[in-house]
Amino acid sequence: MITIRDEIETDIPAREALLDRCLGERRSTKSSERLREGRLPADGLALTAERDGAVVATVRLWHVEANGKPALLLGPLAVSPELQGEGLGKAMMREAIWRAVCRGHGAILLVGDAPYYERFGFTAKPMAELAMPGPFERERFLGLELRDGALRGANGVLKATGVLAPAEGMDGLRRRAA
Repeated sequence: MITIRDEIETDIPAREALLDRCLGERRSTKSSERLREGRLPADGLALTAERDGAVVATVRLWHVEANGKPALLLGPLAVSPELQGEGLGKAMMREAIWRAVCRGHGAILLVGDAPYYERFGFTAKPMAELAMPGPFERERFLGLELRDGALRGANGVLKATGVLAPAEGMDGLRRRAA
């Protein structure tokens, strides 16, 4: 049985290993990482899937804004390779979106595979006037308005607005390992 739950600090080493396995070492060079670096994920929006005590999937959402318009940046989403194709990624996405709605957030943004994320309602349309803080593939920059008009007037480069992580906070183990 797989359980989706809030991430806890003891998940961090297993989460980092899973992300390295699924996304490779280059994951830390992506523009999305610049927005997450040194920040804590949005409250209640760091999720872990666990099976038999092992971390088998992860997703986190982060506070960002563009031109004063707040949003969440999703990522990374990763599912253990042996479980890919079994619907766990879809379950993680649905849970993350539901939790974001319940917490009153207006929009979620991401850089990812359009055919995969379109099934959840993500499109490139609301992203036309937005950019990432560094190189990114325009066709992979997608958004989902959780409230109509949440991204109206949003333009420019995304900026991180989330809470800064304490030196040994939720990502402290990763910084020490680097």
